[in-house]
Amino acid sequence: MQKKWWKESVVYQIYPRSFMDSNGDGIGDLNGITNKLDYLADLGIDVIWLSPVYQSPNDDNGYDISDYRAIMTEFGTMEDFDRMLGRAHELGIKIMMDLVVNHTSDEHEWFVESRKSVDNPYRDYYFWRKGKPDGSEPNNWGSCFSGSAWKYDEQTDMYFLHLFSTKQPDLNWDNPKVRDSVFDMMDWWCQKGIDGFRMDVISLISKQPGLPDGVPGENGFADSGSANGPHVHEYLKEMNRRVLSKYDLITVGEAAGVTVDEAKKYANADDSELNMVFQFEHVGGGENQHPHFGKWDEKKMPLPEWKANLTKWQTQLDGRAWNSLYLSNHDQPRCVSKFGNDSDKYRALSAKMLGTCLHMLQGTPYVYQGEELGMCNAYFDKIEDYRDIESLNAYRDLTENSGVSHEQMMQYLKDVSRDNARTPMQWDASGNAGFTTGTPWIKVNKNYKEVNAEKQVNDPDSVFSYYKQLIRLRHENEIIVYGDYELLEPDSDEVYIYTRHLGNEHLMIMCNFTDHDVDASEDTFERIPADAEKLIGNYKDDAKKTLRPYEAKVYKY
Repeated sequence: MQKKWWKESVVYQIYPRSFMDSNGDGIGDLNGITNKLDYLADLGIDVIWLSPVYQSPNDDNGYDISDYRAIMTEFGTMEDFDRMLGRAHELGIKIMMDLVVNHTSDEHEWFVESRKSVDNPYRDYYFWRKGKPDGSEPNNWGSCFSGSAWKYDEQTDMYFLHLFSTKQPDLNWDNPKVRDSVFDMMDWWCQKGIDGFRMDVISLISKQPGLPDGVPGENGFADSGSANGPHVHEYLKEMNRRVLSKYDLITVGEAAGVTVDEAKKYANADDSELNMVFQFEHVGGGENQHPHFGKWDEKKMPLPEWKANLTKWQTQLDGRAWNSLYLSNHDQPRCVSKFGNDSDKYRALSAKMLGTCLHMLQGTPYVYQGEELGMCNAYFDKIEDYRDIESLNAYRDLTENSGVSHEQMMQYLKDVSRDNARTPMQWDASGNAGFTTGTPWIKVNKNYKEVNAEKQVNDPDSVFSYYKQLIRLRHENEIIVYGDYELLEPDSDEVYIYTRHLGNEHLMIMCNFTDHDVDASEDTFERIPADAEKLIGNYKDDAKKTLRPYEAKVYKY
């Protein structure tokens, strides 16, 4: 298998608004990140994925960009960015920017021009369509943030397409001038010295020709069918040819709706498109569920199905493409709350177990800020505490139009709202968890006095120290990066056990996903030689065949 630095790296995602506030305005900023780079160097990560820091009116927390070549005023200045980039590079840390080019903000100069008249030079940068004869929307597509994917604009008596917020009009990638503008902007950032791009909803950039109606769902709206559209690979190959191939970058595409076969195209071994993709199957509910309200009432996937899903991606991409490994990000609930157990008794143990399970797989691991501390869901009690546009729109839509009670909707939000991942980073036990001296833009998780970085960095038994060890092991053991994968005990709904093999080296990874003791099977246990080295584990001693509650251990032999 071809060796690459980005295969051997561990990426840390920073959500800047919630990471560290340096000036007391309650909002995280670039200088706050710079101030905490030594913490990340101590953790051992190689790359920072920086969620958007560009100028934005913040309708969707920075994913609605009004100027790709300017920094959001709340986050600082371009000089602050350059200082952060320089300091990160001094510490051997690379910076991966979040590239959001399926859509812009409606306040971007391209769209401001586009809406002025039907013959404006920028008109075809976006999708403008006349309504149907009765004046209704051009088609029945729904927005990912509730409601129609079309917004009427009086100025030219036409609708524009927005697959997300009404303030996020979709760019028309079929227009070569759009591609020229995007590639020119990307090249500008590369020349500045950044080290890669995480590409937001990149699988949606190629729309279906003619924008036809889709099959309506329960809410009357249809999926746009834009995922993995007809020209997406053609456009990414052009991007690679014109920009990416000229620099030594790490690239990952967020690819909703991607299949294994599609992933082999996006992240193919010949490097003609991207290095890897984010797929979402393992953070969904699985194949046999039919939730009424999308992700809101989705149930957790049973462990055997979850293992089978991760195994499919491990084995079918092996040698053909590369996996990205994650359980948490800014769009997901906290992984220890979703996949582990966030009670006082088991939070740290299950956080370490989940880290072990993920970091021993083949692929590039992503750590979301606070994951290395075992941060949990926020469990806000009041709708007023939420800030996320998706959550607030869903609350209004489901309580007003779908008969969901306030109490039930609040439970849905506690379980899966994106704001669970967006509460401020918990640095210490002082006010507002040391995140800000002002009023934080969103409430701090109330458990910050027990769960914080200051308490963990010098504690050898902490989740932080355990993650530090996981990252070091990946850097020191090629088998963790490049070894083959084999699943054991596939039908167990209690344990996830798999092996890795490279040459004459072997690893056995054993993880208990329950709060009780479970014995590994005799066949599994007999594979471990008596002289096997225990590489890492979240219990100090070793009960050998028995896996205790949320126990994880890795043997090397």
